[in-house]
Amino acid sequence: MKTITFVTTNKGKIATAKEYLSDEDIEVVPYNYELIEPRTDDIQEIAKQKVLQAYNVVKQPCIAMDSGFYIDALNGFPRAFVNFALDTIGTQGILDIMRGKENRKCSFRECLAYYDGKKIEYFFYEHNGLLANEYRGKDNDRQWSPLWHIYKDSFDLSKTLSELTEEERKIRHNSTGSSLQEFAKWFKQQK
Repeated sequence: MKTITFVTTNKGKIATAKEYLSDEDIEVVPYNYELIEPRTDDIQEIAKQKVLQAYNVVKQPCIAMDSGFYIDALNGFPRAFVNFALDTIGTQGILDIMRGKENRKCSFRECLAYYDGKKIEYFFYEHNGLLANEYRGKDNDRQWSPLWHIYKDSFDLSKTLSELTEEERKIRHNSTGSSLQEFAKWFKQQK
């Protein structure tokens, strides 16, 4: 079994990485460390800076990840500034801004960066869905963000991610992609 170190303080990201990568016979070794994010709305640049910092901490090949949330009707807001938006206006603020807007299309875009001390590799994925009209669902250990309570993935547009049952999450996992899956395909082929 291959192993990879994942540097993050986000327990939801670790749980999701373990779920996706264990299916590919890759063990995730979590390293709890707060990485500094540069001020940019470019998720690839953020992932790059995070994985370079991570490598300097763990001194071995590792991964770091960043994602953004893009709402079509708001010209892509909040983009990579998700934490800032959640800290200032919160999920209710996002819902308030969207009140009365018919276009509810939105997406999560993710970039996973791998660095071995010599070369950085990037893996991308985009999850499309709709913004709910209200805050719904319960917190769970797979949750990356409070946005899970207001985001309905194209897998099941009747429920927010936080409303999916464990069985539905497994089915979604098997039927949708992820930057983690793209990474796993590539990583398994590396010597």
